[in-house]
Amino acid sequence: MGKQQGITLVELVTTIMLIAILSVVVLPRFFSASNFSAFTLRDEFIAELRRVQLMAMNNQDRCYGANVDSKAYRMMIYQEDCSSVIVTGTAQALPNNTALSLNGLSVFALQFARDGSVPACSHGCDIKVSADEVLTLTIESQGYIHGR
Repeated sequence: MGKQQGITLVELVTTIMLIAILSVVVLPRFFSASNFSAFTLRDEFIAELRRVQLMAMNNQDRCYGANVDSKAYRMMIYQEDCSSVIVTGTAQALPNNTALSLNGLSVFALQFARDGSVPACSHGCDIKVSADEVLTLTIESQGYIHGR
């Protein structure tokens, strides 16, 4: 009689268990609606706001701000009177299924005063950062920008 070829029951059960573990743990990460972290988006936006804030405090001859819409955010540089745009920064696209909103609005502008504060946030502002969860970014009345 010849040697029989095939797989054992142990090999079959082990293979099925590995496939089950992969389908439960790994596959949902590839097919979820949003696999972008709200923490990452919040930290990126905080860094951009702090950069614009520092530019406003260090360059007293111009005004600086950040514009946000439903698809991107960008830095803006205004003339000394803070009304005419000189430079529109490169848009930083928001990843799919993410959003930034201030008072429920997804389109807003923040302009920094020369002391680093945001006049529109004289009593503090909370910006909602939505991705895989919803987080808050706060701009205090003195200009301090932080996550909560």
